[in-house]
Amino acid sequence: MKVAFLGLGNMGFPMAGHLAAGGHAVTVYNRTRSKAEAWTAKHEGRAAETPAEAAKGAEIVFACVGNDDDLRQVVLGDAGAFAGMASGTVFADHSTVSAGVARELAAIGADAGIAFLDAPISGGQNGAENGVLTVMVGGDDAVFERARPVIDCYARAVTLMGPVGAGQLTKMVNQMCCVGVIQGLAEGLAFAERAGLDARRVVEVISKGAAQSWQMDNRAGTMIEGSFDFGFAADWMRKDLGICLAEARQNGALLPLTALIDQQFARLRARGEGRLDNTALIRLLTKP
Repeated sequence: MKVAFLGLGNMGFPMAGHLAAGGHAVTVYNRTRSKAEAWTAKHEGRAAETPAEAAKGAEIVFACVGNDDDLRQVVLGDAGAFAGMASGTVFADHSTVSAGVARELAAIGADAGIAFLDAPISGGQNGAENGVLTVMVGGDDAVFERARPVIDCYARAVTLMGPVGAGQLTKMVNQMCCVGVIQGLAEGLAFAERAGLDARRVVEVISKGAAQSWQMDNRAGTMIEGSFDFGFAADWMRKDLGICLAEARQNGALLPLTALIDQQFARLRARGEGRLDNTALIRLLTKP
């Protein structure tokens, strides 16, 4: 299938690579041209100067960018993806953005006969590189079925959650649950240190019981080491929590723990540590 991929960050770069490895004809676009050139040097495919050029002739256009404004920038306007897409094609957005912008762009696309899927992802950079992401999708069932075999190139689970916006709402739940576990793990590890316990041994024991989690299995060791120069930045997680809290203000959901952890991420940023991995929350406890 002829496809385009917009946004070659830590996630998009390997995801687009899996599409090329899967035999699809891939055209990429990135705001920083050097990243697109690095991608074409590594993978079979070509780079375009604008999202519209990348999208021209593509059956499915994928995007993975930073926030609502970034998404609008690559989609709308004369140089945006919609300007290059034909009626009957599909735009699938893997960014983590608001459900509102997904619905907004879906409505604009519908006027031009372009179908829209909001399809945020979970699994981190390792998941993207290994092609085992979890994808939560909002959109029409028939459109989803068209796109799913292509998304399978970099996913281990692709699930339709409901109409447009449902994918982003599901990702919000994912992020709330992730930060709750990270904060709990940070407090537990910091407590173990203060109590004079061998934190690694503690993790070895409790990871075999009810406290076990993905975060414990994959991040406890680096948290104990104080290694945070990798992964999903604290600033990006705070951006995601802002989306969660804004949605909650609209639907009336109460998110006291999410709001509290959002303040913790704000403290990290104020300390100049916002680019560290989001598990750096533990630094607020071990290095206050």
